[in-house]
Amino acid sequence: KVINMKDISSNKPLKIFIYISLFVILAPMVIITLWAFTNQWPWPNLLPTNYSLRGIKEIFAPYGKVFPILISSITLSLTVALLSAIIAIMTARAIVFYDFSGKELLDFISMAPNLVPSTVFAMGIHVVLIRMSLANTPLGVIIVHLIYTLPYTINIMRNLTESIGVDMEHQAYVLGASPWKSFLYVSFPLLLPGIIASITMAYILSFSQYFVTLLIGGGKVMTFSMIMVPFIAKGDRTLGSAYALVFVLSTLLVFAIINTLLKKFQKREEKSNWN
Repeated sequence: KVINMKDISSNKPLKIFIYISLFVILAPMVIITLWAFTNQWPWPNLLPTNYSLRGIKEIFAPYGKVFPILISSITLSLTVALLSAIIAIMTARAIVFYDFSGKELLDFISMAPNLVPSTVFAMGIHVVLIRMSLANTPLGVIIVHLIYTLPYTINIMRNLTESIGVDMEHQAYVLGASPWKSFLYVSFPLLLPGIIASITMAYILSFSQYFVTLLIGGGKVMTFSMIMVPFIAKGDRTLGSAYALVFVLSTLLVFAIINTLLKKFQKREEKSNWN
């Protein structure tokens, strides 16, 4: 059911819930933005007592190489997110639509990374990657990020695939469509919200990874979280907030671009289908 503005205005509990949700989301962003331009903000003052551009200057300083690292980090996380979504779609369809030996084992393995503590798993997989000569390489980091993100994307796509079913694809087969066209024109538009959610979740998990990237990358594979987290850990709120602000804004920009591209692709395929 689509909720319009009249429904929200007439439903007071829903209206209160929406306002509380907006406050919970926007209040930290306001504080982070203020801290990014603040030099001193002593307690119990409600507003900073001294403003500064130190955080912004640090971001744009040429010696920091913040934006080249940001671009490479976005590229790495987007690669992980797209691969994770593609694998999740295929895995979800295999688990939901087919019966094969080892199906229960595959279902369990897809959730296994969530059952093992991240530190233990990272140290174990690090040994494996060293033996495969993939440690301290971008490919090794992508593989480990992919392992971390798959439980979430598979779970999202599996639930959506179960709710959609395969009956409409079978109807397309009866009408003469190939398996690929049946998936592209029938299932893909229905799966698109789950695909966007999967890409979003995988991107966030990959983009925010610090310890795993530091261990597997060995300090040679630099991501944005690796230069942001140390400022937060040592308590420099001005620089930490400046980096966090860039983190949030770049993530929102990437999500907007992904959403726009996927919807344009869907509209283009629907238009070509009608033609």
